[in-house]
Amino acid sequence: MTQDMLAAVKSMPLPFAELIGLEIVEASKDRVSGKVTVRDAICTVPAILHGGAIMAIADTLGAIATVLNLPQGAGTTTIESKTNFLAPAPKGSVVTGTCEPVHRGKKTMVWQTRITRDDGKLVALVTQSQMVL
Repeated sequence: MTQDMLAAVKSMPLPFAELIGLEIVEASKDRVSGKVTVRDAICTVPAILHGGAIMAIADTLGAIATVLNLPQGAGTTTIESKTNFLAPAPKGSVVTGTCEPVHRGKKTMVWQTRITRDDGKLVALVTQSQMVL
């Protein structure tokens, strides 16, 4: 089932994910993961991953996770997001975002995404709430 979900996610139109270079590598109802290579277009000075890019990675993963858990015909939107920035991710490194559920209710879902560097260091911890529409 996880492979079916991953294939379904990879077939979704995700233009912003493509723009930031987010590749979805795992997708299930319990976990969504994706990787991004840090490059100039998503960096700030001095050549480290921009905080907005970190938040965009987490928001995209949380939205995908919510969609995989929605009842048929429902939609979603982010209603809150909180990010703790813990370490830089330098240009050329690869960051991985792993999103897991904190709460899956009928009206809201809460997800936590850990963004880590390829050396295992935690870059950011993001908690977001999604409304079920």
